[in-house]
Amino acid sequence: MTHPASPELLLPAGSLDKMRAAYDFGADAVYAGQPRYSLRARNNEFRLEQIAQGIAEAHARGKKFFVTSNLIAHNDKVRTYLRDIEPVMECKPDALIMADPGLIMMVKEKWPEAEVHLSVQANTTNWATVKFWQKVGVTRIILSRELSLDEIEKIRQECPDMELEVFVHGALCIAYSGRCLLSGYFNRRDPNQGTCTNACRWEYKTHNAAVDPNTGEALALPMEAGFDFGKAREEADAQFTATEGSTCGSGQRHPKADQVYLIEEMGRPGELMPIMEDEHGTYIMNSKDLRAVEHVQRLVQIGVDSLKIEGRTKSLYYVARTAQVYRRAIDDAVAGRPFDPTLITELEGLANRGYTGGLLERRPAQDYQNYETGHSTLHRSHFVGEVRAVADGWAEVETKNRFAVGDTLEIIHPSGNRRMALTTMHDLEGQPVTVAAGNPVRVRIPIEGPAEGALIARLL
Repeated sequence: MTHPASPELLLPAGSLDKMRAAYDFGADAVYAGQPRYSLRARNNEFRLEQIAQGIAEAHARGKKFFVTSNLIAHNDKVRTYLRDIEPVMECKPDALIMADPGLIMMVKEKWPEAEVHLSVQANTTNWATVKFWQKVGVTRIILSRELSLDEIEKIRQECPDMELEVFVHGALCIAYSGRCLLSGYFNRRDPNQGTCTNACRWEYKTHNAAVDPNTGEALALPMEAGFDFGKAREEADAQFTATEGSTCGSGQRHPKADQVYLIEEMGRPGELMPIMEDEHGTYIMNSKDLRAVEHVQRLVQIGVDSLKIEGRTKSLYYVARTAQVYRRAIDDAVAGRPFDPTLITELEGLANRGYTGGLLERRPAQDYQNYETGHSTLHRSHFVGEVRAVADGWAEVETKNRFAVGDTLEIIHPSGNRRMALTTMHDLEGQPVTVAAGNPVRVRIPIEGPAEGALIARLL
């Protein structure tokens, strides 16, 4: 099998508009799925009509459209699966992305020529597993996020005739490539049925606890009047630093390392759950986001067939920006140009929980977790609007967030990005305004160069 010199750039499509933006900004293919049979049951507009339209538009552009059908099915969904997937297959998607062996068997029996890509949900971590799925008739393996670059290279060497796909950007999971039970445990919304509530992102408080010597159960301690838990932690930190901290490399343990705590989720007061932790105790399960743009060159050299971006529930701005950045990274790598570090800066303009290279590169364990905050933050720019029309040097902008005269704006367009200082702005009646409030206000701003369909960001 001959692998392409330039890997496919694969983007998420949570809507038709996001699909179009992905293609406009450089994607070769997108993936979208039926809510009932993919892992995005919520915030997903792709019913049969939208899937048919998306596939038709993709093929008219010479692009690919993959249908995600990657849930781990219970009996009820096995019963209805072939009935519901048949009209999808009639639309001729370029592949189905699947994880459940039983559903894969059923699809291959009914449609032997169907292209099946094995989802990351199947957790493929070695070359022997790749060969197994190849014998079953799977044509592409989406490798587990838990692999290093060297492990990916080994799989490519052992399986030269199988397509390989690797995630390069997006949210990471506390569980092993998505096999999480937290959401189902807390509120009966099963992540592996497409209804994950991201319990790992929630805010948790910690409480002192004691251990029952008879049962080993963690027991809540009554809080003494005036007791300052935060101050107690600071004192323990100071004691450790003064007495043992300088020798921690020799195996000394922090005094809090063996303590037991109870955690309380903000939305469930009074429900205390035992946990062991160190001094970082707020967002203990909240992984940083994956960013592997700096590893694209190595992945191209290895011969990976597809580089995938996560985020079917993310914004139009996210889709456009990541498509544009990773398209440039791929093109540079294929052309032999050195990595452009400004691509990292551009990704800082996206809301993120801090970035990590994940397990592609070996780092200290704490590098993967964000202990500071559970919500996304912006570091460079803020998405503020979409250009809806252009006439006589003025762009009509539908606002998404606030911006004002005096701001520096970035015009994000498939033909290239540019900056401009906003010196004047009008409402739709032609009257001068100084501030454009958030969605759904429409304003006009002066603009030069290509702007139809552009996205507008305010530089911070």
